[in-house]
Amino acid sequence: MERRLTAILAADVVGYSRLMGLDEAGTLSALKTHRREMADAKIAEHQGHIVKVTGDGMLVEFPSVVNAVACAADIQRRMRQRNVDVPEDHRIEFRIGIHLGDIIFEDNDIYGDGVNIAARIESIARPGGVAVSGSVRDHIGNRLDLTFEDTGEQTLKNIDRPVRVYNVNLFADAPWLHAAAGTERAKTRFSRRGFILAALVLVAAAIGVYYGAEIWRAAPVRSSDMPRIAVLPFDDFSTGADKGYLSDAVAEGIITELARSKTYAVIARNSSFRYRGHPVDARQIGDELGVDYLLEGSQQKIGDQLKVTAQLLNAHDGSHVWANTYNREIADLFVVQEEIIRTLADRVGRRIERPLPRSDAAQVSALRYVLIGFAETDKDFSAAGNELLRQFSLKAIEADPDSQFGYIGLAWSYRHDAVFWHKQENNPDEALKRAAEYADKAILLAPDDAEAHHVRARIHAEAGEVEQALVRYDQAIALNPSNSDTLVNSAGVLLNVGRTDEAIDRIKQAMGIDPFHPDWFHWDMGWALYEKNDCRAALTAMRKMSRIPSGAHRMLAGIHACLGNKREAKEALAVFLKDSPGDSISKQRKQWEKNYTAPGALERWVGHMRFAGLPE
Repeated sequence: MERRLTAILAADVVGYSRLMGLDEAGTLSALKTHRREMADAKIAEHQGHIVKVTGDGMLVEFPSVVNAVACAADIQRRMRQRNVDVPEDHRIEFRIGIHLGDIIFEDNDIYGDGVNIAARIESIARPGGVAVSGSVRDHIGNRLDLTFEDTGEQTLKNIDRPVRVYNVNLFADAPWLHAAAGTERAKTRFSRRGFILAALVLVAAAIGVYYGAEIWRAAPVRSSDMPRIAVLPFDDFSTGADKGYLSDAVAEGIITELARSKTYAVIARNSSFRYRGHPVDARQIGDELGVDYLLEGSQQKIGDQLKVTAQLLNAHDGSHVWANTYNREIADLFVVQEEIIRTLADRVGRRIERPLPRSDAAQVSALRYVLIGFAETDKDFSAAGNELLRQFSLKAIEADPDSQFGYIGLAWSYRHDAVFWHKQENNPDEALKRAAEYADKAILLAPDDAEAHHVRARIHAEAGEVEQALVRYDQAIALNPSNSDTLVNSAGVLLNVGRTDEAIDRIKQAMGIDPFHPDWFHWDMGWALYEKNDCRAALTAMRKMSRIPSGAHRMLAGIHACLGNKREAKEALAVFLKDSPGDSISKQRKQWEKNYTAPGALERWVGHMRFAGLPE
């Protein structure tokens, strides 16, 4: 093992995942060409040693700080020239970070804080730019014909002290090239610059190609000037039975409360939690989700004590806006959550002022039990998993009979019983009635809990109480506009009563706040467009699913019937019947009468099922 002071250069490719998604072979070939023809030669020229190469990055050490910065500047200037004739969405651009620090050399690799700091500085460098630590800037002095922009002290992830960071001004006489992904995101926002694109979208819709294009798979459309925020899953450093529940509760609570304020556009949990376990590249995530800010943090429960950290990042440049650590008792969980929300809101938009929420150990214990129950159903969506949800919900009520959490869990469990797992000797109507009673109890205890209204809306819908379901859905959406599942579920009820355009708008809204939305959103869009009698667009929507499940093939059969495609309709229905043998029009009519209440909707659907060959 050898220790020495050295200059460490860390580099990676901006938006590498997006580039690989566009053209995997082309991206790999271009990256290898840039290295072979330019980067490796520049590193050798400046006496650098490549320690390791990852898929999209490299770690290099230099005996001289001057050589390291000169090499980085040469590489970025050459890359700018090489990108001049490359389309924006296919450009390969590097971020480079440099730090001077004490490192350990062992087994042809390097370790230590010096390496970690260089990597963290690289993550907040500009696309196509170079960022250096204060120690590098001090050693450079006036030795290079470069100027430096002081960005102040930065709080870097997992680094226990702030580090002063400087941007190297490489292109003083020329504007920065925009990163490709950032440019694409800017094009898809409704702003003054986005007005022309909005007009083109409307023209496309007018000529009937709107839904056939990939528009709703693009980056989220910005419909206002509200700050767009993504709350990432909080790391959980608890151990044993305490691990994995309360950290998600903190993050989800922040998502709900920020969205409820109506002054922030908040990305849905489904998409922001996709980054669980991945290193945070603020700009890449910002590009992929179309957001201005990222909130990340961690939670650790040790006995009755709770430690929560939170930091807010600017997603455009990766800089730290704010960070704090809260050391409290577990009873203060909801108070800590509220303090994070208030501080975050104060830093990025309009201040939120309201009384601090009730928070005590019994309430937190009830929440934890219900989260464990829902985790069991996620792992095993079966009658057995549903029974575990019910048992943990009862434990939650025992822990705190005055909080809503246990009653929400029971409402979902009895709703699942009624819809999926009622046995012949049991009465599904009785299970649905009990579900309604528990949901009503939850709403009585917590009238501002969006999930309580959501489950009540689902129960109303199952009972055929369409108008009551719509009222509850509207309340749930008002209380948590970032829940994409609630938006799409409500669209199904709107379709039942013939409010097709509203349903389509809600599905599109859900897709906008949930860029990585699940396949069933496309299924519902296909249904909505079928109801609008735009069956060609409906078919396009269904084909956007990565895998069309057997249950969706009945909808697909109806769409093909609408288009007059008899062979395709029969083939799709055959796939459905393989998993649902014995299905028939008479068997389903009672349920369809609940679902298709708009004038003429039931007759149209039954006619298409007959065309596809469903037995009477």
